[in-house]
Amino acid sequence: MPDVGVILGSKSDLPLMQACLTQLEDFGVAAELKICSAHRDPAGVMEWASSARERGLKVMIAAAGGAAHLPGVVAAWTDLPGVGVPVPTQHLGGQDSLYSIVQMPAGIPVATMAIGEAGARNAAWFAARLLGVSDPGVAARHLEKRKALANR
Repeated sequence: MPDVGVILGSKSDLPLMQACLTQLEDFGVAAELKICSAHRDPAGVMEWASSARERGLKVMIAAAGGAAHLPGVVAAWTDLPGVGVPVPTQHLGGQDSLYSIVQMPAGIPVATMAIGEAGARNAAWFAARLLGVSDPGVAARHLEKRKALANR
């Protein structure tokens, strides 16, 4: 059963977020992937996010570019920890995405990662760290991989 839900606003975000999915797999963390736009299918996002806990998810990761409302909308529909990944954009390089995700109203937090692939990877690292609080196996794998970074 997946512990992490990963939602993308568009199929075009999949190449970037593959880094996140691969990193989660490397931690031994199962993920559920959904492609659903906050603007083109708001009811679909609501259904997916509001039923996440019932499906056994523990952390939500949402990637979005441009107006980048998806992470905030997901955070509004669930009480699970939410992580936002700003997708680089053609005209502003992802700064628009970053500002949209990071500027959430009090009470609807989204842990916002860096723009692009580093952010996609760090979303997985952050999710594993959250899961490791209650899962010793994930915590051990996270620590092992973190120690390996020092040897690069």
